[in-house]
Amino acid sequence: MPFRTTIAGSLPKPAWLAEPERIFPTWRLEGADLIEAQRDATRIAIGEQQRAGIDTVTDGEQGRKHFVHGFAERLGGVDAAKRQKRGIRGDRYEAVCPTVTGEIRRVAPVHLDEVRFARTLTAGQLKITIPGPMTLVDTVVDEAYGGRRELAFAFARAIREEVADLVAAGVDVVQLDEPAFNVYFDEVAAWGIDALDAALSEVTCTTAVHVCYGYGIPANVAWKANLGERWDQYAHVLPLIAQSGVDQVSIELAGSHVPPDVLLLAGTKTVAIGVIDVASDRVETPDDVAGTIALARRYLPDERIVCSTNCGMAPMRREVAYAKLHSLAEGALLASVGL
Repeated sequence: MPFRTTIAGSLPKPAWLAEPERIFPTWRLEGADLIEAQRDATRIAIGEQQRAGIDTVTDGEQGRKHFVHGFAERLGGVDAAKRQKRGIRGDRYEAVCPTVTGEIRRVAPVHLDEVRFARTLTAGQLKITIPGPMTLVDTVVDEAYGGRRELAFAFARAIREEVADLVAAGVDVVQLDEPAFNVYFDEVAAWGIDALDAALSEVTCTTAVHVCYGYGIPANVAWKANLGERWDQYAHVLPLIAQSGVDQVSIELAGSHVPPDVLLLAGTKTVAIGVIDVASDRVETPDDVAGTIALARRYLPDERIVCSTNCGMAPMRREVAYAKLHSLAEGALLASVGL
């Protein structure tokens, strides 16, 4: 069997839907016209993944402006209109964030309609991505809870309710995105893993957590440039995730200084290894991808390897992202020759 393939989550939005190459774009349309355009963009996103040969597809996050705000702003207790600037990811950069003004609660399904529509577009494996509790805490301004742990578990309860509906609608993989895990090591150990498990408790489909170094945006690229020749963040995080209840962990590997021996720290988890660099417009060759897979095979058995992208591709040019999809699938197939 070839190595299984997927993507971290997002794909670029067409320019007729939203501002291109932005992680928080402005929609071009409103109301029913916007919903129709989002569905057309979802058709393209899933179609491009299928055309490339990706096994487990996502909707490309075409129905949300931002991977965190798209979920948070539709919860009760979050005031999307009250936006404030704050430092996030350990003050790596500033972002304008919505404000938590009351009790966090899921007043209505958030991504259910999107998943139901995406499910009609593929008979294969479908994945949904949702921000994890710690990353949600780190991307809002808290004026109600006064403690990151308490707020995280409030978000976890909302996530768990959402995931139950999404699984019933036919989702095969639920992935929680936790880039904050690569920053707040003490909090990951103290309550981050517990909040992750709380959010995914009793989930009956495959579960995953994505921990990366962020989109290929200038602030993240500059941060990575100062991390030195060996990026040891995963050495702190993977042993903790190994003790969690999730089935998979998704990490960055291609085009980075992540030492591949950290893969040994993932316990018995399946690892979705990033074989595509999202911080570069250079399109990897299938040989490049196969080479990264060969590196991972030194530390993981083949059955525990899934091939993915390092992170989301929302800020990329569409033609670059789509070309990288083909390289991902072709490289995974090349690596499987002779197995």
